[in-house]
Amino acid sequence: MPKGYLALVLHAHLPFVRHPENENYLEERWLFEAITETYIPLLEVFGRLREENVPFKITMSLSPTLISMLTDHLLQERYIRYLDKLIELADKEAGRTYETPFHKTALMYQDNFRRARNIFCNVYSKNIVSAFREFQDAGMVNVLTCAATHGYLPLMMVRPEAVKAQIGIAVDLHTRHLGRPPEGIWLPECAYAPGIDEILKDFGIKYFFTDTHGVLFASHRPKFGIFAPIYCPSGVAAFGRDMESSKQVWSSSEGYPGDFDYREFYRDVGFDLDYEYIKPYIHPDGIRLHTGIKYYRITGKSNYKEPYDPERARERIAVHAGNFMFNRIIQIEYLARYMDRPPLVVSPYDAELFGHWWFEGPLWLELLFKKMHFDQHTVELITPGEYLLRHPCNQVARPCASSWGSKGYNEVWLCRENDWIYRHLHIAADRMVELAERFPVTGGILKRALNQAARELLLAQSSDWAFIISTGTMVEYAIRRTKIHLDNFLRLHREITGNCIDRAWLGSLEQSNNIFPDINYLYYRSMQPALYSSAR
Repeated sequence: MPKGYLALVLHAHLPFVRHPENENYLEERWLFEAITETYIPLLEVFGRLREENVPFKITMSLSPTLISMLTDHLLQERYIRYLDKLIELADKEAGRTYETPFHKTALMYQDNFRRARNIFCNVYSKNIVSAFREFQDAGMVNVLTCAATHGYLPLMMVRPEAVKAQIGIAVDLHTRHLGRPPEGIWLPECAYAPGIDEILKDFGIKYFFTDTHGVLFASHRPKFGIFAPIYCPSGVAAFGRDMESSKQVWSSSEGYPGDFDYREFYRDVGFDLDYEYIKPYIHPDGIRLHTGIKYYRITGKSNYKEPYDPERARERIAVHAGNFMFNRIIQIEYLARYMDRPPLVVSPYDAELFGHWWFEGPLWLELLFKKMHFDQHTVELITPGEYLLRHPCNQVARPCASSWGSKGYNEVWLCRENDWIYRHLHIAADRMVELAERFPVTGGILKRALNQAARELLLAQSSDWAFIISTGTMVEYAIRRTKIHLDNFLRLHREITGNCIDRAWLGSLEQSNNIFPDINYLYYRSMQPALYSSAR
């Protein structure tokens, strides 16, 4: 029997970015880069482990916005064209770098991109959500949901119906694509406030995650700290993040990703090579950007960089996987002496850390799973749901309001730069609830308009826009997206209440902002929990 457990949790999320009017939107590359550098490499790792009969358990959330983009035909076709250009560039690079220290790395990229295309098109028929479902059904990957558009829920609780809609619509979409309702949820930004758990319970959600202080500063001091879940008074469990294991992987300065032998993210041929040579592979307006082909290792803290050596990096990956396992063994053995149950270490990360930001991350996971299986018997990999089944008796306490953002509370999403957003979001939520109450039964063009109004409100509520504005990256785009969706909602509200719906304009919105095709605006009604199922 193991002395304790390790729950690895990856949160896969991107904001809904889809622009049918223009194929060259820079922001759509967020999705394409994540597919190539994170999601497909992770699926390759899962596949190799399965082929080698190495048992593993990992928990992974797929946000509804990400699922919507991964299953969108337009974005699937654009991704293939994106990959084809990458393969063309990689083929040229294989020739250009011949007899240079970069040639081995260029061949690696050439092979990576070709494999990615084969996996995407031929193995999973352009739908990699089905791949995650396959590993879920095999009992290897526990897939969770998130709020519909990653809305920052604590700041939406002034109108709880808005939170109910975020959760209910997410559960519906997740069930349709993954074949079963989610047992747990990744709260956007790990942000919790009292009352959110009651809404989760109404939709069958059994647990969520908070940052460390969310559990440590609960209404009652947790007897086992963050190394066992606590139950909210509602009965929904809260798992706290373990800072020690998180920092080892997360930190670019103190953690593994900053190792000098690992690939340097910021040196890319999109910026390094001659403009005329790289011009066909960057933005048509001449904007230089990351292609994903990077030839240097971190080397040190200065600007001086040396060529990347994949074999040398692999040696470091093995060392770091062993180090992570060793530290968990020591941690579990120590904790087990003071607990009346096996301790649980919860290690949550953004999925995009693995492969995109930390190129070696997926392979590190693979080697860690192998070492956990073959080299030790102290720590067992587990999912949060399995832990609750094995250890159903846990302390009751209410987590404190918290997030995993800078300083641990709401400041990143509610600061001087972005505080103007919320009065508009609250007014729009009030009006959406009024519409749902006013039109409990409807059909035809009116129902389409009400559903689209719900979509526009959800898209405006995305926490990504406030985050981008506060951090100062792509600010103009985030502001524009917030204002566009609010403007669309307000016009729809006027047309619905004035009985003058513009069919042509509504049709164009349904085509461009086509998220949640099966959405039900009635989630915004004020209703008793027992009636939620009928609203679906």
